[in-house]
Amino acid sequence: MKIGITCYPTYGGSGAVATELGLELAERGHEIHFISYAQPFRLDGFRERVFFHEVEVEDYPLFEHPPYTLALAVAVHDAARQYDLDLVHVHYAIPHAASGWIAREMLLGERDLKVVTTLHGTDITLVGQHPSFHAITRFSILRSDGLTAVSGYLRDETVRNFGIPSEDISVVPNFIDTDRYRREGKPCHRTSLAPEGERILMHVSNFRAVKRAVDIVEVFARVVAEVPSRLIMVGDGPDRVRAGKRAVELGVADRVTFLGKHTSVDELLACADLFLLPSESESFGLAALEAMACGTPVVASRVGGLPEVVTEGESGFLLPVGDVEGMAEASLRLLRDDALWQQLSAGARRRAVEEFSVDQIVPRYEELYRKVLGQEAGIGADTTTKGGE
Repeated sequence: MKIGITCYPTYGGSGAVATELGLELAERGHEIHFISYAQPFRLDGFRERVFFHEVEVEDYPLFEHPPYTLALAVAVHDAARQYDLDLVHVHYAIPHAASGWIAREMLLGERDLKVVTTLHGTDITLVGQHPSFHAITRFSILRSDGLTAVSGYLRDETVRNFGIPSEDISVVPNFIDTDRYRREGKPCHRTSLAPEGERILMHVSNFRAVKRAVDIVEVFARVVAEVPSRLIMVGDGPDRVRAGKRAVELGVADRVTFLGKHTSVDELLACADLFLLPSESESFGLAALEAMACGTPVVASRVGGLPEVVTEGESGFLLPVGDVEGMAEASLRLLRDDALWQQLSAGARRRAVEEFSVDQIVPRYEELYRKVLGQEAGIGADTTTKGGE
């Protein structure tokens, strides 16, 4: 197949998964064309059957906000015509699903370009619900030829907030390369991160408010009072400063390290004894899965799609949002009991490999592509009977 993939190229779950999917599909013999305003951050080096098309947006003085959605539609249209694309797979509904639909309409009479949309989270739970975007998000979803959500939770939210029939949404979870994300065979950075042999607690995110970075520091302050440990914070974002300030207030700043953004997160997670993810909302929890694949147990919020990833008592512990005391107690329980830690570490790795590995998930996308290419109409072709007005 010849497949176009559109995603946000910056750090974030949707862009990471979209890029990894394209690379894996190329390994399986498909021709992949990434179409975005910049090269995806995980697209490094030459890969056979992989192409990148940069979207050019005219910076004309009349445009207070450059019309990226339209420029993207033109880029998808041009790539489809020039390279005979069979379908375009858009990740994150806004604005990519709309651009995909426009490109398909522009090609009417020339070729039948199919559009597959994958919903990743805030495109449904936050941004897509804004009055400025709700109608176009719903329209674009309904006009997709194939529709997937990364968790059952996100599928249900889409049904509830946009009136999309549940049977039209395939749940295809996120995946990772479990050969890359593993504990064995990785460079050991423990002596640098914890020079006195302390336990390592870790968090990786974009430090948005929804990640509750201050809660992480609160949990760590309780843990370090009982067990010698270090907190490693990976990533950057608006709440990084607040988290650092709270560490100073709690007297643990000398035990907290902010590393900033890193591309080799797998090497860092392989050093961690515990991964903290106290988010108030997670449609899936890709960072938790990456930690699990490295054999790192997870202490997280029981929210959104996280219970579909982290199995309570087998790969980690789940607590209510904001339960700092409970998360600290669960963390201490793990760090004090070597046998329990070994059990959950093995369970985390096993679940990642058996349920969320490349070999488990990528064939499900291939199956969906084949299904889409064999059908005649989009999921919302008849909106009067399939979730229409």
